[in-house]
Amino acid sequence: MISILGTPRRLCDGITRRELLRIGGVGTLGLSLDTYLRCRQSRAGVAGGCFGRARACILLFPYGSPPQHETFDPKPQAPAEIQGEMQAIDTSAPGVQICEYLPRVARVMDRVTVIRSMTHPYPLHGVAYATSGIPTYDPSLETRPRDPQLWPYVGSIYDYLLQRRGETAGDVPRHAALPWVLDSKSDLVPLAGPYAGFLGQAHDPIWTEFVGRPTEHALAPKLSDGQTRAYYDPYGGVTPDCYFTFAGAETGGEDLTPQRVGLRRALLGQFDRARAWLEGEEAVAGYRPFREMAFSLVTSPRAREALDVRREPEATRRRYGLTLFGQACLAARRLIEAGTRFVTVFWDCYGIFGGGAWDTHANHFPRLKEQLLPGMDLAYSALIADLDERGLLDETLVIWMSEHGRTPQIDSKPKGAGRHHWSRVYSAVLAGGGVARGRVVGASDRLGGDVQDTPVSPKDILATAYYLLGVDPETIIRDPAGRPFPIAGEGRVRPEVF
Repeated sequence: MISILGTPRRLCDGITRRELLRIGGVGTLGLSLDTYLRCRQSRAGVAGGCFGRARACILLFPYGSPPQHETFDPKPQAPAEIQGEMQAIDTSAPGVQICEYLPRVARVMDRVTVIRSMTHPYPLHGVAYATSGIPTYDPSLETRPRDPQLWPYVGSIYDYLLQRRGETAGDVPRHAALPWVLDSKSDLVPLAGPYAGFLGQAHDPIWTEFVGRPTEHALAPKLSDGQTRAYYDPYGGVTPDCYFTFAGAETGGEDLTPQRVGLRRALLGQFDRARAWLEGEEAVAGYRPFREMAFSLVTSPRAREALDVRREPEATRRRYGLTLFGQACLAARRLIEAGTRFVTVFWDCYGIFGGGAWDTHANHFPRLKEQLLPGMDLAYSALIADLDERGLLDETLVIWMSEHGRTPQIDSKPKGAGRHHWSRVYSAVLAGGGVARGRVVGASDRLGGDVQDTPVSPKDILATAYYLLGVDPETIIRDPAGRPFPIAGEGRVRPEVF
């Protein structure tokens, strides 16, 4: 276990002279050169040299939680009230079946590891629980992003540790999130989860903004029987002129005149003022250095170009899907290529929060068939295949996970049926960065309602991600009061996925 009192170093194959000198000077941390070498050798033996295999991570987070039955854990032999309306299909991984509405994903299953035995005790929309080491959870925390009880986000911790290693952000952000501040485009307040907590707001992700509009065919499927409001949803389709920029400052070409630079600085000020209602003036004041960093990034051609998906060939953009999630996944790949180290892509609520995104309490099957599964099928399959074809998958960890799963028993009362919150068993998918190809870890029971073998917690996913990224998952960080926080909580590395 390493407690962060000095600068941690990545334990990976090959030691540079500069690193050797650093190791020789960290005796106060109790880490001598021989200890370092033994630790490195031990990790290589236990996990086949996977420690530090990934240099970057893309976390795909479908908010609201996809159903395991209609994605990665179909139950073709279960009764109709469990199996539902969709069948299972074979995939490129021998013996592995997934939902028939994911035919493109089926073709890349030989490059991923599916975990079918995710489990935890909180069937809540707990983004903060799933993505931090926090040991327990209270639903009241969801609408309080800056509550001091919350623990730092996984991407924020990685960003913090990279900074402690001396890695500068450069002209692209180390830590970014798309497509906008979580839940800032629905009728509810922004939600907790992807924030740095006591590490300081400089380690929050740099948020993007989406510049574009839904197509005229992207009428959102109803979220409930009683919904009267109709609206167009960019997750259903976007126009080809869409792109992303950093929050608070639109891009508009290469000619950054003094007037336009001044306008962008003014926009950043507006962004700060808009946050005041949520966080208070003192918190926003602490946030301003971070916004200034974002301002410097939007004036960087490299950063602007990474987010401008319009620079990609039309065929590539359509491969990912002309939807908000598809284009956000494409932008994530471009950021990773440009040097960003941790990118989160949320499939977020839009317009209406209640039952939004993947929270299919009602109209379950129409929403899955018309919007959710087709958008996922294009974007996820394209991202995995594209990274692989570019030689980036082996060094980029890609995580698909959500807050929880959905009930095995279908609720037939709402129009279009529904599945409700369920955390006793669900699925997650890992790829790249040292993860095995074409593997299934764990299993649910015959109804997809409980873990049959190899239970895996969200904290285990965090510990495993840190490990692959070259961070000791037993590292302790301390808040300003000196209290210790294990970065992965009670999570442990799962060598089953290596």
